[in-house]
Amino acid sequence: MRSAAVKRGNPNLAGKLRRSGTDAERLFWSKVRNRQVDGLKFRRQMPVGDFIADFCCAELKVIVELDGGQHQGNSSDMRRTEVLERLGFRVVRFWNNDVLGNVEGVIDQLRAEISKMTPHPAR
Repeated sequence: MRSAAVKRGNPNLAGKLRRSGTDAERLFWSKVRNRQVDGLKFRRQMPVGDFIADFCCAELKVIVELDGGQHQGNSSDMRRTEVLERLGFRVVRFWNNDVLGNVEGVIDQLRAEISKMTPHPAR
């Protein structure tokens, strides 16, 4: 069951966003869906608080945002990240161009961020 903070998001808008994703979102999704990244379940366009996260692993409370050029230096993105972090989420951002040009490198970076948050099984 989702927490109260997650229930407030707009599921109708989330569904619409899933159907109209960008090329970068579709490519990234093809690499993280079906537990392809370290066995973790990611959802796309998931309502979290008053926002809709591009991608979210609820188990680890990790949100992945894919940003285009319009997000460069965007103060509202910084406020959004602050709110999501107050809700207990770790927000990781990648540029669309990086996803489109080197999706495997982006996935490696995501794995590195995840490994900082979780203990290694051999430890």
